[in-house]
Amino acid sequence: MEKIKVDNLSFSYPKSDKLALESVSLSIKESEFVVLCGKSGCGKSTLLRHLKKSMNPYGNKLGSVCFDGEEIEDMNDRDAASKIGYVQQNPDNQLVTDKVWHELAFGLESLGYSNSVIKRRVAEMASYFGIQTWFRKSVSELSGGQKQRLALVCAIASRLPILLLDEPTSGLGYAQMLVIADILNKLKEEGRTIITVTHDSEFIKHCCDDVIRMEEA
Repeated sequence: MEKIKVDNLSFSYPKSDKLALESVSLSIKESEFVVLCGKSGCGKSTLLRHLKKSMNPYGNKLGSVCFDGEEIEDMNDRDAASKIGYVQQNPDNQLVTDKVWHELAFGLESLGYSNSVIKRRVAEMASYFGIQTWFRKSVSELSGGQKQRLALVCAIASRLPILLLDEPTSGLGYAQMLVIADILNKLKEEGRTIITVTHDSEFIKHCCDDVIRMEEA
């Protein structure tokens, strides 16, 4: 079943004569793990941001981007938040609370889950992904790899069917990369659809079903 369809998408940023994306078309099915790769500046992150309503870049757009047959920009805000997750390259831009446990609960609170569901889901995620030993730490105490892992687990906790990742292993060592790869492979086995931007060839070897190589417009 097709989850994401991009049809003849072209895009340029304001006051730029250069296209960031030119006539991009692709189709991604349910439960696929797809990697977008290519040289810096080829539009990978720009394309990824078009797949999440709240991250859509401002500029001049032609073509369509759909989720389950509906234009992503026309989705209501709750559906857009509860169906498509986005993990940014720099977790410091995404983590918003002071404690690890509160960060895990924050997204669920925003989606209106009951306290009993939030407590159960947070406990499950902490145990499943091995972060219970730093569950009560301040976010500021975490290493870069731990912050990246936390941002990912926060997105996972909401059980979103689509997960978008922008350079999820950037700045991580090989061992930390394997942890992230293992988490994502588990999600794919559970039926999640994963789309990630990366330059990391080792990460690609451990994870994806398909690689889409982008060229500069």
